[in-house]
Amino acid sequence: MAGAGVRPTGIECPYDENELIVSKTDLKGRITYANDVFLRLAKYPRSEVIGAPHSLIRHPDMPRCVFKLLWDTIQTRKELFAYIVNMARDGDHYWVFAHVTPTLDANRNIVGFHSNRRKPDPAPLEKIKPIYAELLAEENRHDSRKDGMLRGYDMLMGKLQAKGLEYDEFVFSL
Repeated sequence: MAGAGVRPTGIECPYDENELIVSKTDLKGRITYANDVFLRLAKYPRSEVIGAPHSLIRHPDMPRCVFKLLWDTIQTRKELFAYIVNMARDGDHYWVFAHVTPTLDANRNIVGFHSNRRKPDPAPLEKIKPIYAELLAEENRHDSRKDGMLRGYDMLMGKLQAKGLEYDEFVFSL
């Protein structure tokens, strides 16, 4: 999570809709590359980002079950699109529409992960925020963080099943 002891400020970091936030990670989620837009929005110097876990920018309001879905998906060589709120080093935040893909070698082995993020359109973002709040509340109802994440994941999968949609279909339907 962003800096130890840092609390969310409620201040959103502005960025242009044409900017592309790019990062790459190794198999364990440690950052191997971050572009200048990533560094500016996260408010970290490159020297503190490279080698750090990507969870460095995880916002506490982001449901952990969405990251479980993300990891489960990309580890099967599939891509995932998701709305994510990140937290900068100083507690400010920024929402992104992320496209995360596995990086494959010539033998189709996963050697890392690549994420491109853009500024999300406001309308779908306003639809996802209450869903994330509900998932986070479910996660926080449980004493064990792992149990909470799994119950949030079950809730998310139930919502998708009720709509008859896969996650990507759901994201693009917002």
